[in-house]
Amino acid sequence: MKQITRETFCSLLPRRPRHAHKGSFGRVLVVAGSRTMCGAGFLCAKSALRAGAGLVFWALPESMQPAFAAALPEAITLPLPQTPQGELAIEGLCVLQEFICLRQPSLVVVGPGMGKSPLLLPLLLQGTLPLIADADALNMLARQTDWDKNWPRQRPCILTPHPGEMARLLHSCVAADEHIRREQAEMLCQMTGAVSILKGAGTLVCGQTDGQLQTWQNTTGGPALAKAGSGDVLAGVIAGLWAQLGTAGEFNAHTALKAALCGVYLHGLAGDLAALKWTDYGVLSCDTSDFIAQALLEALS
Repeated sequence: MKQITRETFCSLLPRRPRHAHKGSFGRVLVVAGSRTMCGAGFLCAKSALRAGAGLVFWALPESMQPAFAAALPEAITLPLPQTPQGELAIEGLCVLQEFICLRQPSLVVVGPGMGKSPLLLPLLLQGTLPLIADADALNMLARQTDWDKNWPRQRPCILTPHPGEMARLLHSCVAADEHIRREQAEMLCQMTGAVSILKGAGTLVCGQTDGQLQTWQNTTGGPALAKAGSGDVLAGVIAGLWAQLGTAGEFNAHTALKAALCGVYLHGLAGDLAALKWTDYGVLSCDTSDFIAQALLEALS
């Protein structure tokens, strides 16, 4: 199994041409949040910007929009109808589709903090944008019988489960050791054709290169990342990097794998640097997001 090292990260990191403009670095659409999990979308959208995306759009429940538009003025927010439970309602699908046609996002992140939103399945199984499926998107898939048989394998995709989500997706037990963790990551990749990430200590990334299955283990990150919201930050970091890599080349399995490898390394390093200030006990996920730029500086210096 290969290791994701500083050299790996630096060799794959998208470059920033001196005369580039925001359109050069891709447009990320984040569909995230609900009344009880407001911060998930905020952490994801903010982290995508920190990782270098040129534009970030955030579709969120309409009641949340005024507060979060003020909290993250760099993002373009799209308020959508919500259910009585405060989750994104199916009535928002047409609004979202019109927005996608108008603003042409490069990729979409679906799932953080969405609960059981009726928007989840249409976005996962019927959409065409390159996809990062995280958190509640994965839980929704796991509740569908034979979900993998309906999975659109031709769609460039990154799946980001933690051990519990992975076990639910595979209808298996939570991995008890590193050997089983690797087996699960590779199984999910083979089932879907997607780049598969299994989060945790020594996060695994599995993808296919030239038709061959390959698995990498991350060398950054520690107990500081074992905190609510950490996965939302990771999804945003990967999205921001994939937006740049795909815009510079193509949105395909190759750039998805590059983004995943760079993203888990950068996210882990940001958590490590945050822990030097706040300790492993005291780091919040917003601290990890705030240290993304410092982690970039550290890795590139």
